Amino acid sequence: MSQTLALASSNQGKLAEFLAMSDSIGSSSPSLQPVLLPNFNFLPTFEENAPTLAENAAGKALHYSQFAAGRILADDSGLVVPALGGAPGVRSARYAGPNASSAERSAKLLNEMQHLTGEERRAYFVCVLAVAEKGRVLAVISARADGEILPAARGTGGFGYDPVFYVLERGKTFAELSAAEKNALSHRGKAFRRLLSAQIL
Repeated sequence: MSQTLALASSNQGKLAEFLAMSDSIGSSSPSLQPVLLPNFNFLPTFEENAPTLAENAAGKALHYSQFAAGRILADDSGLVVPALGGAPGVRSARYAGPNASSAERSAKLLNEMQHLTGEERRAYFVCVLAVAEKGRVLAVISARADGEILPAARGTGGFGYDPVFYVLERGKTFAELSAAEKNALSHRGKAFRRLLSAQIL
């Protein structure tokens, strides 16, 4: 029997990644079908103002589980630059203001890092996934991906900070990797595989 996992988001880029990850896992989880939560933009909004990614992800999953049957998947992800005191961190999506574009957020980050060199440019992505059903949290799982921030954007794939996040082991930014390559290395890909291995879906 197929099982729908509703993603609490209207972000088509995130959905595409989850679909690709589900397809790549294939034989081990053939019935899993991620979809965007129906009418997401018309549902009461969950304010992601908690101090941690885990609290935001769990709170979002719980919130939207009130409005739909089945299991709801929510994620909160952030880019951490230790040399900037952990920024953008939990505020990654709002780093340059609530309505800023991905390019504007990346531009602000590059501007604030323009005097940093070497190890100071190290960074990592963190993804926290939470699954809830009928007002109960079933799982909260996290993972990270390490890299560094380039002085300028490279590549046209991905979304968010992907064009400035450089993966040393591949010699490319997330935006230059194929979808399959990125999913194998990314924080979201690692967290999703951990979620599936937990066997709660």
